[in-house]
Amino acid sequence: MAKEKSNGNSFARINRVKPLTNVIFCIILTVFAVTSVYPMLLVLGVSVSSSEALTYNGFKVIPSEFNFDAYKNLFKSGSQLVDSYKVTIFVTVVSTVLGVMMMAMYAFVLANKRFAARKFYTFVPFFTMLFSGGLVPSYIINTNVLHLYNTVWILILSGLVSAFNIVVLRTFITGTIPEEMMDAAAIDGANDFTVFFRIVLPLAKAGLATIGLFVLVNKWNDWFAGMLYIDNPKLVPLQTMLSRIQKQIDFIKNNSSIASTPDGLVLLKSMPTEQTRMATLMLTTLPILFAYPFFQKYFIQGLTIGSVKG
Repeated sequence: MAKEKSNGNSFARINRVKPLTNVIFCIILTVFAVTSVYPMLLVLGVSVSSSEALTYNGFKVIPSEFNFDAYKNLFKSGSQLVDSYKVTIFVTVVSTVLGVMMMAMYAFVLANKRFAARKFYTFVPFFTMLFSGGLVPSYIINTNVLHLYNTVWILILSGLVSAFNIVVLRTFITGTIPEEMMDAAAIDGANDFTVFFRIVLPLAKAGLATIGLFVLVNKWNDWFAGMLYIDNPKLVPLQTMLSRIQKQIDFIKNNSSIASTPDGLVLLKSMPTEQTRMATLMLTTLPILFAYPFFQKYFIQGLTIGSVKG
């Protein structure tokens, strides 16, 4: 008994954080938090700043003169913005649900030791992490074989399943859900689908939420698929629209021969100003930021699983 107390006291001493160390950690984390939040505050400040304030004072978090014309113009003439929002929201939601379910099913099969071909199907996604067919073969398959060019499905199906996420989910399931629990359910007559939906999914919420956030952020920020496969303005994703706007502005400004012509001057006047670009950036970033609080409790749950032994 005395030996157990001694071991407990030594373990507590090892894991005890000294006050000075705690203060240093708090300062470091505060610096990281400020450096993470400051760019977003700067973008917000520029988006609500007037042109005169930007010209004379430059970029500031708190502008000397406020002007909300950038947001007004976006909402007045924002048919393309609204269409891109609809496409991105639809693609993100559908991709997250489908991707998480498909990867969870694959991971559940790999975590099942009764599956005879488990080693082979574990090697298949791992192999794709090391080697891939490349951009040209995937483009040919998507356009000539699957005929997904200029359809919303190319935005959903491209990158829907990630080998890394499958490995993470498989490890999470094997590490948190006892195999005896699934065996007991099978003895009681439950088939694999019942075990998956009644046992695995409820107990793997933390892992599923983590993978779901990965897929959510990846699809929301995806601009490359839209650039390759989408020409229809009604199907252009939000990030692809921003990329095209930025490229048009840079092309006009970097070609003085074009910018000095009457047509070039008209194009420059029609291009979004710094305030409009920053306002567009805020409108595309804020929705994904609001998703993080809904996943935070699952992250904490995932970190604390296994830390308390009953």
